[in-house]
Amino acid sequence: MLKIGMIGAGFVAAFHERALRSVRNAELAGIYALKGAETLAQRARQDHLGDTKVYASIAEMVKAVDVVCVFAPNFVRVDMMREIAAAVEDGTRIKGIIVEKPLARNFSEADTLARIVRAMGVPTAYFENQIHMPSVVQARAQLTQVEKAMGAPHLARSAEEHGGPHEPWFWNPTTQGGGVCCDMGCHSIACGMYMVTPAGKPMDYLKPLRVNATMALLKWGKEPWLGQLQKRGVDYSQTPAEDYSSVAIEFEDPETKHRSIVQATNSWMYDAPGLRLLMETFGPGYSYTVNSLQSPAGLFISDAAATAVIDSELALEKSQATRGSLILQPDEAGLYGYVAEWLDALAAFEQGRDALLNLEYGRLITMLIMAAYMSHEKGKVVDLTDPATLSELETYVPLIQQGKGKQVLMNFDERLR
Repeated sequence: MLKIGMIGAGFVAAFHERALRSVRNAELAGIYALKGAETLAQRARQDHLGDTKVYASIAEMVKAVDVVCVFAPNFVRVDMMREIAAAVEDGTRIKGIIVEKPLARNFSEADTLARIVRAMGVPTAYFENQIHMPSVVQARAQLTQVEKAMGAPHLARSAEEHGGPHEPWFWNPTTQGGGVCCDMGCHSIACGMYMVTPAGKPMDYLKPLRVNATMALLKWGKEPWLGQLQKRGVDYSQTPAEDYSSVAIEFEDPETKHRSIVQATNSWMYDAPGLRLLMETFGPGYSYTVNSLQSPAGLFISDAAATAVIDSELALEKSQATRGSLILQPDEAGLYGYVAEWLDALAAFEQGRDALLNLEYGRLITMLIMAAYMSHEKGKVVDLTDPATLSELETYVPLIQQGKGKQVLMNFDERLR
């Protein structure tokens, strides 16, 4: 029985608590968070996930668990990882460290996190749930023999879209790391790369060649949405972030030299039933599609009954409505891959090894995200085979992340002329 400790008690931590209900031989033993810890701990105890305790410090919690999960905001992760490392240096033994996507706000921070953990010698897991989605995994499994006969996929389109994040810090580009490309592009880039990676090859097998990206602020810079954000303490008229991004990445198979392309599209303006994950993969003579809004279940709530709806997100993440014909996903934690990534990570930690995705993989994804921001800023394709470009990415901090998004998001059309 592995004892799990969570740093953070916000939206994603609550989602992982839901996922752990379907995981055996693990208990949620501890939570450390500045707010929400007791509420989440109480829910975990009610769900029979163990005698979940709230701890006053990271060091105290690390001593009481086997696996430490960093589910805290992006801007505090480096400091938190140093606290975990200090506890390990003092003699505390842990079996694994999990970090939620995105690994960090920029490549420098991602590299720092990877180096700290590498020095600890502790197995790691980078939690990117969409690669573990059963629909994606099973589609690939069903096509294994077809792929062997016809060749690996050559094009993947991956999109995640919803109406916008929950917490104000997530809207703030200086604390989150950017806008939708940092928030959700990490999902779509990683999943797209997985979908074109030849079966049986490592997750980082393909060589990224070029990145071309376009970003924009289309909805949340306009009224009344601009005013809604300002009421939450976020002012996109001064420090905007992108609510739309389109990223194309060209990869090369290092053995066959065959090329493939990943198209990652993300937005915070999907005014539709709720969160949508849409993946399409095309190979020579075959393809598959995944759409998370295609559900076997649905609801209808009349105007008269709508006042009784407490939380529309109980039916679907990022739900936009409380009445009418609504989509119901009975097991979102399973559908989105959260349960499967837990099973993978905990099995790996029991064997003393990294999960399928480790922090080095998260570091690679962060580099690709930074290349996308650089492409948008410069208005040109970024060449990842150029040593000078790779060197520049090591210390690159996007203007949007610096709080200077007005330079690259406002009047974007004029900037390209």
